[in-house]
Amino acid sequence: MNRFPTWKYALIGITIIVAFLYTLPNFFGESPAVQISSVKTTVKVDDALVSRIESALKSAAIPYTGALLETSSLRVRFADTDTQLKAKDLISKTVNPDPANASYVVALNLLPSSPSWLTAIHALPMYLGLDLRGGVHFLLQVDMQAAITKRLEGIAGELRRDLRDKDIRYHGIARDGDTIKIRFSDPTMRARAEARILTTEPDLSVDERDEGQELLLVAKFKPSAAKTTEERAIKQNITTLHNRVNELGVAEPIIQQQGADRVVVELPGVQDTAKAKEILGRTATLEVRLVDEEAMRGGSKLGDDIFPERHRDGTIEMVPVKKQVIITGDQFTDAQATFDQDHRPAVSVQLNDAGGAIMRQVTRENLHHLMAIVLFEKGKGEAISVARIQGEFGSRFQITGNFSPTETADLSLLIRAGSLAAPMDIVEERTVGPSLGKENIQKGFDSTKWGFTAIVIFMSLYYSLFGVVAAVSLACNLLFLVALLSMLQATLTLPGIAAIALALGMAIDANVLINERIREEIRGGQTPQAAIKSGYERAWGTILDSNITTLIAGLALLIFGQGPVRGFAVVHCLGILTSMFSAVTVSRGMVNLIYGHRRRVAKLAIGNTAWK
Repeated sequence: MNRFPTWKYALIGITIIVAFLYTLPNFFGESPAVQISSVKTTVKVDDALVSRIESALKSAAIPYTGALLETSSLRVRFADTDTQLKAKDLISKTVNPDPANASYVVALNLLPSSPSWLTAIHALPMYLGLDLRGGVHFLLQVDMQAAITKRLEGIAGELRRDLRDKDIRYHGIARDGDTIKIRFSDPTMRARAEARILTTEPDLSVDERDEGQELLLVAKFKPSAAKTTEERAIKQNITTLHNRVNELGVAEPIIQQQGADRVVVELPGVQDTAKAKEILGRTATLEVRLVDEEAMRGGSKLGDDIFPERHRDGTIEMVPVKKQVIITGDQFTDAQATFDQDHRPAVSVQLNDAGGAIMRQVTRENLHHLMAIVLFEKGKGEAISVARIQGEFGSRFQITGNFSPTETADLSLLIRAGSLAAPMDIVEERTVGPSLGKENIQKGFDSTKWGFTAIVIFMSLYYSLFGVVAAVSLACNLLFLVALLSMLQATLTLPGIAAIALALGMAIDANVLINERIREEIRGGQTPQAAIKSGYERAWGTILDSNITTLIAGLALLIFGQGPVRGFAVVHCLGILTSMFSAVTVSRGMVNLIYGHRRRVAKLAIGNTAWK
């Protein structure tokens, strides 16, 4: 009657063991580390860099406990923060001999101290939020007016080319505030231009005005188009910020919109505030220019810009390019890593209509000449591709060079979201120190520990042996919850700790319902074995109903909440699921082990008095 099959006991045991293993990494803490990542797309973090850094540390007699090379960064672990700070200064000098032209970002960070055998089975600790781990908080203000201005400048350039191609004569086109003014002397030309603009630029509204002898067309954004431009700007900025904070190695950054024109950035675990500000404010864009081939052959380089081109063998060649910019990064609409016809890594890019028209004209007029793609980062330019124009092309073409597949993936990402759509200013900055984070963790741990202890004492005194069973199942519930959060790599914050404490209280409710139901069955004349069976089966419906209604509320918080509310909701929902399993399945398994093997049970230890 009250026996589980062997496979069910085995399943419960395996579940507990797995939960223990995936909970274990959370008790090893974190170690100070220095993270090195590339500032430039053309500079990679590889084994050669690892060797340089290890040699420098050994020469300076600075001990380190490990070095972890990942796809885009290198992390060197140290035993204490004093050694970490000394190593950071040494590594910065080693990898960036010229600080004004730095190739790498060197930042302080924290790494899990879990043993390698746990890491091998992907048993990782939970991510900790800013309030628990420490880190930096920024509130950024997006300059929406700059986004509008930038878009209007682009449209003005497109109109110049379009009207010229359609042989519509005008005196001048210029942006004036939030408008674009086009001057004419012929009313017929103005009418043709107005019709053309309304056809090609549906986002603009156009008015006719006169200033003395000059005839004007004044174009400005429609209100809906201006709003769309602002929304796109803040979304692109958020995407770009996500890409940039990856360089800091932040496991779970929080980057989200606040209001109409602000962005909140929280970087848990980041200790170097200055480096974080430097990366968040970095700009990157592309320019397409023609190479001055005469200067390359030994002629005068006066009037040219000189940029380095890095070859795969490590050599650097200085390339003179003409000052005229053919295409800018704003005109790239898409980029994907691919391979060319010779199966070499390349980047397939797409331009907008205006950029495609310019590229088609330039390539037609400069067949068999060299063209350079120049990448600008932190105000420094580098020729990432210098290739000969083999034929006329327009909106779609490939960038080829000395790339690896990883480099083309990075470059395509940089083209898609490498520059900010609008400038941002930091209007609020807050740093949470690691010591305060540890204090919050300790307080949260203490509150959960004492709450758990109080529940165990009460249940053991009130329900005797069944109370002890409930306490053990409650401990399993806590184990399952922490293991799930670790396996899902969820971010734990102070509200999350509050949700854990709440989950404990809600989980014990199910055991109270079960124990009281068993008592009622015994009072009604049932035998102890029958009372156990009926108690669990009849309490299940009530437990299920109460937990489903609470789960619905938790899902609403998860769907509509933001920030701390969402973190609370994640832990709350998971806690409901684990409590249902532990309160019913785990506790029933233990009761079955205690009483199920007996043919006759004289009494049950389920209260102050042995119920018969």
